[in-house]
Amino acid sequence: MLGSGLSNQSGAAVGSLAFPMIGPVGVVAVRQWVAACVLVAGVRPRVRGFSAYQWRPVLGLAVVFATMNLSLYAAIDRVGLGLAVTLEFVGPLGVALAGARRRVDLGCALAVLAAVAVLTRPQPSSDYLGVGLALLAAVCWACYILLNREVGRRVPGAQGSAAAAAVSGVLYLPVGVVALWHHPPTAGALGAALVAGVLSSAVPFVADLLALRRVPSHHFGVWMSVNPVFAALIGWVVLGEWMAGVAWVAVAVIVGTNAVVVAGSGSGGGGEDGKRGRGG
Repeated sequence: MLGSGLSNQSGAAVGSLAFPMIGPVGVVAVRQWVAACVLVAGVRPRVRGFSAYQWRPVLGLAVVFATMNLSLYAAIDRVGLGLAVTLEFVGPLGVALAGARRRVDLGCALAVLAAVAVLTRPQPSSDYLGVGLALLAAVCWACYILLNREVGRRVPGAQGSAAAAAVSGVLYLPVGVVALWHHPPTAGALGAALVAGVLSSAVPFVADLLALRRVPSHHFGVWMSVNPVFAALIGWVVLGEWMAGVAWVAVAVIVGTNAVVVAGSGSGGGGEDGKRGRGG
């Protein structure tokens, strides 16, 4: 589980190194293509047998895949890895809180709102577009969880997720080709984008499947909390991005809140399904 989180955030950091050459769109396009190849090769979805009833949520999932990763990487380009991933993490946490019924969960919701307010507080240097993109990624992650549950009810196994990744990869073909045509990648930039696809898609997907065979899904959800911490630390060490002390406190509040909510609910509402979303 730790390896999955570390790989995911390391991939995002490596991918951001290619932003100056091919931009977030080019990096995301390559990542989507890698994810599609990995999932289709590993799952082999039988798409010819899908009915219209099955295709509808799968297509919705594909759109969410495409939007979520592009908005996240565009946010990373503007506000940094740590802040972008922390704000995006509010999405699955919000889904978990929406299904909570305990008084402590209400306190957790208020704590999350306060932490987000601290992270997005107006300053002369605030990048509101970057913050908005990160929050859009959070909404997409929440939608992914809800759509993934519906796909799981309609399509057997992981065929729905694999088909959605394939459709998302196809959607990025014209976008990616245009982006790479106007911004021809160097070997280093293309390599960074490919590494991002492997570390942020292929490795987490395999690691998550192995982990979920050995641990309960709510424990998985608690360990998922390390992602914002890894993002902040890797952003600092690899990219030289440093957050203020109060921002670190806000990150700790969001991480701790997820642990309390998911552990208390005994389910993976913000964990298992949410984590699999990062493989897309």
